[in-house]
Amino acid sequence: MDIAFITTLFIIGFIGAFISGMIGIGGSVINYPMLLYIPSLVGVMSLTAHEVSGIGAIQVFFATLGGVWAYRKSGFLNKALIMYMGSSILLGSVLGSYFSHYISEKGINFIYGILAILAVILMFIPKKGQEHSEDEEVIFNKWLASSLAFIIGGVSGILGAGGAFILVPIMLSILNIPVRITVASSLAITFLSSIGATVGKVITGQVLFAPALVLMIASLIASPIGASVGQKVNTKFLQWILALLISATAIKIWLELL
Repeated sequence: MDIAFITTLFIIGFIGAFISGMIGIGGSVINYPMLLYIPSLVGVMSLTAHEVSGIGAIQVFFATLGGVWAYRKSGFLNKALIMYMGSSILLGSVLGSYFSHYISEKGINFIYGILAILAVILMFIPKKGQEHSEDEEVIFNKWLASSLAFIIGGVSGILGAGGAFILVPIMLSILNIPVRITVASSLAITFLSSIGATVGKVITGQVLFAPALVLMIASLIASPIGASVGQKVNTKFLQWILALLISATAIKIWLELL
């Protein structure tokens, strides 16, 4: 790798991880299109969808690890949510990532585009979670939460993503989880998902370790900074940032597919 490629990867990883920590996502919704398009756009290197998903799995692992560490004393990490949704998403992500090498590049991008549209729709549905006090006991349908997490894990495993860009709106809109608990707990759930995605991608040889190392370093630096900023920002502002970012990504990916 030359210095231009390393610098490009570091900037991409830093931006994705900062947003990841601030909003409570793994960063894949930002990093996937950036890794797919920016290196070739600036003329440093071209990455395939399989390589991007493999690198992304490593990046999400370290981005969410840093974010969870920053939230460890916040009181917003809900143990029940993390246990039920985390175990299901881990199993789903292992299966999805393992079988992803049988899917074509166009197929992977198509799956990403579908999830991005679904995430945008969910983000604009009125959020019941905003009506709850953050210190209230969180009550949710455990079977529904586990089932949705397994499905998200399977699909996100294919993309090398943690699945938080679809997990967050589902937790808010369907499970009715308070916003800040969603942001913090989704990082922990996504961290478990990224473990499964990473294992499957490594086993099937889809990970370029040198570029992944650059993104890992950027993620460990940027994610805790983003998480610290996120704890001080208005929750509605956080939701709008996420909705706008996912909308932009959905438009870009579908323009490319069509």
